[in-house]
Amino acid sequence: MDAYYNCLRLKNRKVRIMTFDRQQYTGTIVDVDRNNVYLRPERGGIVQTSAFYPGPYGGAGWYGNDILTLSLFTLLAIALI
Repeated sequence: MDAYYNCLRLKNRKVRIMTFDRQQYTGTIVDVDRNNVYLRPERGGIVQTSAFYPGPYGGAGWYGNDILTLSLFTLLAIALI
């Protein structure tokens, strides 16, 4: 639950996230729910993905090629940058 509150506190801020498998992701947290953090990676980064994002208030949303969905259970560290 600490990861959820940390991500929520850093919403709309630029962060670097490290996962338990030692992968690092840099970008801006656009949203957080109880299971996932939704990260917009920096332009020119190595991560390019597409994801269905539930959108605000449970509505549907599609962010195309710029939202990375990470499980909160895989987060090891989050640093504000």
